[in-house]
Amino acid sequence: MFEVALSCIEAAIPDEKLARSFAAAKAFACGELVAAAAAPPPEPISPPGRPERPHLVHPRDVAHRGLGSPEGRAAFVHAIAHIEFNAINLAWDAVYRFRGMPREFYADWVGVASDEARHFAMLRERLRELGHDYGDFDAHNGLWEMAEKTAHSCRERMALVPRVLEARGLDVTPGMIVRLRDVGDEATAAILEVILREEVAHVAAGSRWFRWCCERDGVDADAEFRRLLALHARGSVRGPFNLDARRAAGFSAAELESLSASPPGGA
Repeated sequence: MFEVALSCIEAAIPDEKLARSFAAAKAFACGELVAAAAAPPPEPISPPGRPERPHLVHPRDVAHRGLGSPEGRAAFVHAIAHIEFNAINLAWDAVYRFRGMPREFYADWVGVASDEARHFAMLRERLRELGHDYGDFDAHNGLWEMAEKTAHSCRERMALVPRVLEARGLDVTPGMIVRLRDVGDEATAAILEVILREEVAHVAAGSRWFRWCCERDGVDADAEFRRLLALHARGSVRGPFNLDARRAAGFSAAELESLSASPPGGA
């Protein structure tokens, strides 16, 4: 299983990454992939396979275009597709990197990888309908940079990638759907509705395994989440929050109260 997960991460051509991801998920579901008990430690984290384009730039240098034009909508769809492409790698890296976890952990993240691959495929098809393809616009590498920061700790990875960066999508996607419908783009809005519904389960997996790791390590989960936010993610957590979606994704009442009390733009 670890070797197959690494092969999915290393695939650079999008179609190859999707094919490997779907095949691996099917093999895992059929019991053909197992986590070897005597597997060696994972290799140090390194950049995942990706095509030569998109060109990666600093987040502030990514162009922002309005949704009122076809070009603007294409740039928007490209940005979401890039997030989903990175999310494939993030899910497989969780499978590959964190050894000795229960089989249910690997089942969750193999399933997430397959979902993210399907999301990317839907968005890429929509991008092509808009006259573009993946790689036509610049993008940034923020998600993978957080993966590198948390490669040493499953507990920190579960807290900061699913429960901070990916949970942000739970907050902002409903508004995106409304804006897309306001400009008549029902096709993209329908794709985002699918992604929003399934991302709740992905963030919930992060919540579940973050708490599992905290219990294993003898750490209070609520206090640890606050500590990690202050240490690594100040400024990444901003309201307003989709409280219903975050509750469904496993955020505790104490966590939601703490988030809601945060100053704008801060953690």
